[in-house]
Amino acid sequence: MFNTNSTNVVAAPELSDNSVETLHTQTVVNSLLEEIQQVLKLKPASSESVMMRIAIEVDRICSKSKRIQDSGEVGTWQLNLARHRLQKCLQYYRLGSRQGRVELHSNLAAMVYRHVAPFNSNLHFQARYNLIEDFLQGFYIESLRAFRREHQLEAEYTPQTRLELSEYMAFTEQYAKRQIGLPGRNRQRLIVLRAQGFAKGQPPEMSLDIELAVEGGKTEEAEAQSRTHAMQQIRDLMVSEMVDPADAVLRDRVIAELIQYLEAQGQNDCVDYLVLKLQDWQAGDIDKALNLTPRQRDYLQQRFKYHVEKFAHSNNWKLVHEWLGADLDQKLGMTTEQWRVFQDNLSLAERTLLQLKRDGETDKAIAVALKCTPKQVQKRWSKLLNQAASYRNSEASA
Repeated sequence: MFNTNSTNVVAAPELSDNSVETLHTQTVVNSLLEEIQQVLKLKPASSESVMMRIAIEVDRICSKSKRIQDSGEVGTWQLNLARHRLQKCLQYYRLGSRQGRVELHSNLAAMVYRHVAPFNSNLHFQARYNLIEDFLQGFYIESLRAFRREHQLEAEYTPQTRLELSEYMAFTEQYAKRQIGLPGRNRQRLIVLRAQGFAKGQPPEMSLDIELAVEGGKTEEAEAQSRTHAMQQIRDLMVSEMVDPADAVLRDRVIAELIQYLEAQGQNDCVDYLVLKLQDWQAGDIDKALNLTPRQRDYLQQRFKYHVEKFAHSNNWKLVHEWLGADLDQKLGMTTEQWRVFQDNLSLAERTLLQLKRDGETDKAIAVALKCTPKQVQKRWSKLLNQAASYRNSEASA
């Protein structure tokens, strides 16, 4: 079995926040300090400085995200993003220094395994492993440099406490997964682009400063560097639009919830399949890793697809549709005209169900209103979501 601890969500007490205004940074810090003390039953050394960095970072993200600004719930987003980052940090904190390093190294190695050597190079495992070790040593150094730069820390800063080390490891994982826009509206993880540059023997400045080329300089020195010929070459090959941070957080939540759902259903082989697909493994590599025949893999794919659809239309529908930009507030992904026509074709019971869902009623309350059981409500809602998806897709292809 593959270790999926890095995607598990740490349980934490709920914090109430009904404000639509931006929260003061210290308010977020205080909430995080209270939360970490309740979760760990102690206040780790350097927790105030770590929580302050998290609060400042989520404030920056919220100010840059058009989706968050347009939501009218900036304060709620600040807390949710801060909790998410705290949970990632606590995952490494609980693993400890040694096991945390092992977990991070394993995750990053899996991401770059197929990319650190030239395409079609017939390297045996040990040779590829040595390349991965060389590449990741440089990546860890660059990640620490980026951590210092983005949090405006002194040039000699290194993590000292267990919590600071956990913060750095969580940052490195997130840094590796940053999505970079490429020509043709394609996107690729930052660590994969750098591994590909490593495989081609590019000089360090060509691979290590990809993100600088995308985002532009934030200091006079960085701005001067961004005007160099190398930076212009990189910029010519890339687009500057980055993934909305809100989308990245929603994606992580969907993956974590999906893995928990699959594990609860006893579908551990589907979890393994999902982990490998998220790392962009090809079918042949998956067959070897999971010891499957092509026929067995086809069966696993069908079973995986069934459970994903069931997950997306069960109690997790709201999270999934929010991530896809197709929740009820967004007319299930339809235009205003499509939404009107879709509703006109629904039965009275279906329109009632849709309205009650929009009003935020529970399945139990809806069952009373529709004179059925909560289980029947779930089935009817799943059917309605399928109808919406079919209508939306048919309109898109028309």
